[in-house]
Amino acid sequence: MCTVSAAVLTCSPVHAAPSGQQRNSPPDHQQLERKFQTASEEYEAGCYAAAAARLEELLPDLPQSFEVQELLALTYSAESQDRKATEHFETAVRLRPGSAAARTNLAANLVRIGQSARAEEEFKHALKIDPGDFQASHNLGEFYVQAGRVSEAATYLERAQKIDPGSYENGYDLSLAYIDTGKLSEAQQLVEGLLKRKDTAELHNLLAQIEEKKEDFVAAANEFATAAHMDPSESNLFDWGSELLVHRTLDLAIDVFRRATELYPRSSRLAIGFGIALYSRGNYDDSVKSLLRAADLDPSDPRCYQFLSKAYDSSPSQAEEVIARFRRFSELQPQNANALYYYALSLWKGKRTQDASFDSGPIESLLKKAVNLDPSIAEAHLQLGNLYSDQGKYAEAVPQYVQALERNPDLADAHYRLGQAYVHTGEKPRAQEQFQVYQQLRSQQMAELDRQRAEIRQFVYSEKDAGAAKP
Repeated sequence: MCTVSAAVLTCSPVHAAPSGQQRNSPPDHQQLERKFQTASEEYEAGCYAAAAARLEELLPDLPQSFEVQELLALTYSAESQDRKATEHFETAVRLRPGSAAARTNLAANLVRIGQSARAEEEFKHALKIDPGDFQASHNLGEFYVQAGRVSEAATYLERAQKIDPGSYENGYDLSLAYIDTGKLSEAQQLVEGLLKRKDTAELHNLLAQIEEKKEDFVAAANEFATAAHMDPSESNLFDWGSELLVHRTLDLAIDVFRRATELYPRSSRLAIGFGIALYSRGNYDDSVKSLLRAADLDPSDPRCYQFLSKAYDSSPSQAEEVIARFRRFSELQPQNANALYYYALSLWKGKRTQDASFDSGPIESLLKKAVNLDPSIAEAHLQLGNLYSDQGKYAEAVPQYVQALERNPDLADAHYRLGQAYVHTGEKPRAQEQFQVYQQLRSQQMAELDRQRAEIRQFVYSEKDAGAAKP
């Protein structure tokens, strides 16, 4: 918040009389000073509407006052009336073009109304006015950070850091820029220096990210743990638990996520993390329960259903509850091919499959819609082929298996089921080829484990990236 001083009305009053009238006498200069002083106090106290009203009264008498224009702009800005504030910020810059602070205020306002090119111009002009000013360099660096231009940001943040090596905020942001540009040694050195001045959880979390990128996973886990113990926030606990989960320290990961979900029962990503950790440890029933809770906390998050489908495959005891969640997901996102695919699988795996009168029509319809919406989902083609095979429709199953393998040649089950279908259609040489490929793929058991780990890493890193993107 900008602080304004009292007796600063240095411009001579310009009096604007109403049309057809003459004022008997101009307002008293001291009276104007008192009004401005009151408006300043109201602004500082957060009474923005009162301050704006008082400044608007002053404006006809002092249209060329830099102080009135600047404070009125700041007041409008504080009320989130950014477009209304623009005119007055621009006037303030016109009245005092050599003020770096005025140009910085205008630039910040332009950012808020989406005029980035003009904002960059003003930030640069402010730095040109005062090249040795820490704040001017820091502001331009921050602007580039928000614009995603990290290399340019680092240049100005480095400049600011040289001016004030003790700045925590600038040092933290420069460390992030170094991480994003792959300068891990510089980032580590800077963070460790900051830690000597101020030992904070967020710096330990940042150091953990650096250690992780350097592939020193033990050091990364220890730093994430330190951050979580210092500040057991939702984010810090998620980062710690995720690091343990990604690198298969499952018992401790389960303990961390269990504690985290108790502290933050409304966090869907913690519930997902807990569910994945339990699934990875083979505790499928509890995994399903945690993922069901995650689905209720954020019904539109597709990642929840990806892992719920896997856990449910190993633990069908909660069929009705799982089916209900997948049905809701498909209703929320009827054009989402994965939503329809997961719903189809949940119906197929449910208890109703044990019913002699079970109707597979809805499952076939959902799978067909899924592959039509997104033909690239190999598993959907595979399952549609399986449905046809179970019904003895082998000629219809074959093209579905072929399409599945065109999209993912490493689907071992698709090769095996295609081989079986070829047997039934009298194409035994083709069947033998598929069985051979199946045997080769089955001998590569680690490939499936690597794929599962990749899915977990994708969830973890996407959540971390989303958190980092939040202002």
